Amino acid sequence: MNNQINNYVLIMAGGVGSRFWPKSRNHFPKQFIDILGTGESLLQLTYQRFLNICPKENILILTNKDYADLVKEQLLDILVDNILLEPSRNNTAPCIAYATYKILQQNPEANIVVAPSDHLILKEHVFLNKIEQALAYADQNDALLTLGISPTRPDTGYGYIEYVEDQGSRNKVQGFNSEIKKVTAFKEKPELAKAQAYLESGNYLWNAGIFIWKASSLQHAFEKYAPEIDTLFKSGNSLYNTSEEAGFILEKYPASPNISIDYAILEKADNIYTIPADIGWSDLGTWASLHAIAEKDEQLNVFNAEHIHLSNTRDCMINLPKGKAAVIRGLDNYIVVDDEQVLLIYPKSDEQEIKAVSREMVQKFGSQYS
Repeated sequence: MNNQINNYVLIMAGGVGSRFWPKSRNHFPKQFIDILGTGESLLQLTYQRFLNICPKENILILTNKDYADLVKEQLLDILVDNILLEPSRNNTAPCIAYATYKILQQNPEANIVVAPSDHLILKEHVFLNKIEQALAYADQNDALLTLGISPTRPDTGYGYIEYVEDQGSRNKVQGFNSEIKKVTAFKEKPELAKAQAYLESGNYLWNAGIFIWKASSLQHAFEKYAPEIDTLFKSGNSLYNTSEEAGFILEKYPASPNISIDYAILEKADNIYTIPADIGWSDLGTWASLHAIAEKDEQLNVFNAEHIHLSNTRDCMINLPKGKAAVIRGLDNYIVVDDEQVLLIYPKSDEQEIKAVSREMVQKFGSQYS
């Protein structure tokens, strides 16, 4: 196993989480919310999880410049220099390249985990074991790995990873190499029939956006498959980890291509591997996904509320501000969310419309509702 001092974690915390509107808003997005009612935000839970993988000095938060203060408020022991601020929203490839090239100037032997800040992982011990396996494999091989989630249903809301057994990889990492699978393709979110076929085939996984690789391996991939990104961020090699880094990023970062790491690298490279994982995962992308995993009452209602009276109400997701009381009668399969400024009452079966509805509210009534 590689030494933890060579392990680094990049936590992606710059998204808006618009499908969790109105609780998740531009000024206070989902990753900063105690969406599970545990007393801690999703970002705080993610940060604490990765303290088992590396020291806090090796955890970097990638976020938008507008969220710098929120990160500092929620992660009191984070090093200020470890909060990397994106001056523009250019998708995941540029911000991952920025962090990777910065880390390489500190430690050429670095191994990196990239993970979203707003996902739920119920089986943390299993998750950490899979991450350690992937780090060990990446440390010894020129491989880009993704943690693939074993599907439990034909879900049309996730991208999929197709894999095959790779006999050549089995003896490269002693002890757990049979879990390493060769990725043959990434699939876009499918229609239901295709999702059912993926599930039945047994060699497809959900793409959770959790990646593991050696920093130098990813840099080589940028050189080969995304030279524009490589050239831009390499030009800052002498400035990273100095007082001139922030100025360089402010000036150059907005010129980087707006592209995801999937399109820039993963769908082009031929050294992509995956580790199937059953880790109790949810991307918590929607209110319904939270309802699916949360504790329910006898009528299948999930509620985060102090004072609530329900009658003839079932299969609902209810989220109220602290101190707000509610009386609800006669609802079935609804989302009820009150954030003081906005009240949302919407059929749970139609929740995919919420993102568009939130845009309409902004267009009609102003940016205070974004």
